[in-house]
Amino acid sequence: MTAARKNILFIMFDQLRFDYLSCAGHPALHTPNIDRLAQKGVRFDRAYVQSPICGSSRMSFYTGRYVHSHGAQRNNFPLKVGEHTLGDHLRAIGADCYLIGKTHMQADAKGLERLGIAPDSVIGARQAECGFDVVLRDDGLWAEGNEGIYDTRRSPYNEYLKQRGYEADNPWHVYANAAATDDGEIASGWLMANADQPANIEDEDSETVWLTTRCIEFLDAHKDAARPWLCHLSYIKPHWPYIVPAPYHALYGPDDILPVNRDPKERDDPHPVYGAYMDSLVSKTFSRDEVREKVIPAYMGLIKQADDQLGRLFAHLEATGQMENTLIVVTSDHGDYLGDHWMGEKDLFHDCSVKIPLIVHDPDSAADATRGTVSDALIEAIDLAPTFLEWLGGDVPDHILEGHSLLPLLRGEARDTGRDFVISEYDYSTTGAAQTLGLEPRQCRLFMVADRNWKLVHAEGGFRPMLFDLANDPDELHDLGGQPGHEQIIELMYERLGRWARRMSQRTALSEAEIKAMRGKAFGKGVFLGLYDGSEVPSDLLRKITGKTGRRP
Repeated sequence: MTAARKNILFIMFDQLRFDYLSCAGHPALHTPNIDRLAQKGVRFDRAYVQSPICGSSRMSFYTGRYVHSHGAQRNNFPLKVGEHTLGDHLRAIGADCYLIGKTHMQADAKGLERLGIAPDSVIGARQAECGFDVVLRDDGLWAEGNEGIYDTRRSPYNEYLKQRGYEADNPWHVYANAAATDDGEIASGWLMANADQPANIEDEDSETVWLTTRCIEFLDAHKDAARPWLCHLSYIKPHWPYIVPAPYHALYGPDDILPVNRDPKERDDPHPVYGAYMDSLVSKTFSRDEVREKVIPAYMGLIKQADDQLGRLFAHLEATGQMENTLIVVTSDHGDYLGDHWMGEKDLFHDCSVKIPLIVHDPDSAADATRGTVSDALIEAIDLAPTFLEWLGGDVPDHILEGHSLLPLLRGEARDTGRDFVISEYDYSTTGAAQTLGLEPRQCRLFMVADRNWKLVHAEGGFRPMLFDLANDPDELHDLGGQPGHEQIIELMYERLGRWARRMSQRTALSEAEIKAMRGKAFGKGVFLGLYDGSEVPSDLLRKITGKTGRRP
């Protein structure tokens, strides 16, 4: 690998399930380009996000810290001004940090105002964008209801579509995320009955292709950059609306979808929080077979389109000689229930929601021994930030970053991270479930503790835990949290949760080394607490407080 250039391409998809890749065993959905990257690197089979919802999960990726630490517990909950981000850590070692695509970042406008930081200043812009220098930001949330648009910021994608001749106030909805009927009416992607129709847009103008093109342009512009860089290519799909342009809309059908993973017994006396989510509109909709038969083939088509675009991107890296210098990560911010466990969307902690695909290609020859392997180490999303920093030659500030670098695993120096459990969190305080259960916001918190054999979910608000025996019930169909005979494992998992909650997480201004350097300095700085007559310490330490007195006026 050329020493002069060392870059990182951090690719994230939105709502991509861990098991919807052919290298992960999907029998009908073929993803040869992602598979090929897995053959060049390591596929981590037990990787978990720190929250199964976009904003909170991404803030953990971008800060290297648990939700419990950074505080952005839900979508549209601001990331506090002052939180260290990937950009802060990388710039400290002379590297740049760029964004192309989505972050779901909510800026701390009140915090910026309180500190007198102008939003349009360099510092203000970076604080408002998770520490990234923005090449292009588009969260792909340009939905419009009777009371207005969900995301009121400028839409770069809508501007692009208008330039391409797609005439509408909101072409994101009218064309990219809708089909068209024979008589010219909008067949909205929000209505899942339309999911099997082709989006009313040319494939070359769709969101996934558009972002890939922008990334290729970035690669060309930064091919000979003087400083190393991280580029976060953050795709909007296969997140809903579930609709995809031709030919991808017709590649898959009902016979290609995985059997639904659910059991009628899950609905018998469920955990109250789980029960409230099963009764939500989106879960009731996805519990219908005809919905799954419409939506899942479209979801698969979106993934196939994404894989094709990664093939295009990887080919460009290889043609320009950049593959040999670029650490490449492919992952997702969370999964998608797709009707499993009688659920839609994400939100809770079954593996289809909280477990993610994670493939890392390290081009360094030191990683040759692990190429094409699958690791069963327990991995958390927060492990990527220290991995990036260490790969670029920086020291990992472990008083700030809470994950573990993956380099020892990538280079065959270790089999795991030394972690014996993983943590994920979820705040549902703004949801219908909170209203149904009559809870105050502080009660609406869930914590998952999982190891290779067990998964426990603790719910604030006085509820019992949920418990799954992953060794004997890998499909997570039988909640043992309310049944006798599991007291010992429940006690162990709660001990782990308590140990995690007692971690050092908020002392981020001083490192361990800096604190140790403060020890034994008191006498040198003029504090002499504990002395009786001075004989307790070397006399030289007392020369500033002893000697002849001066003459009083």
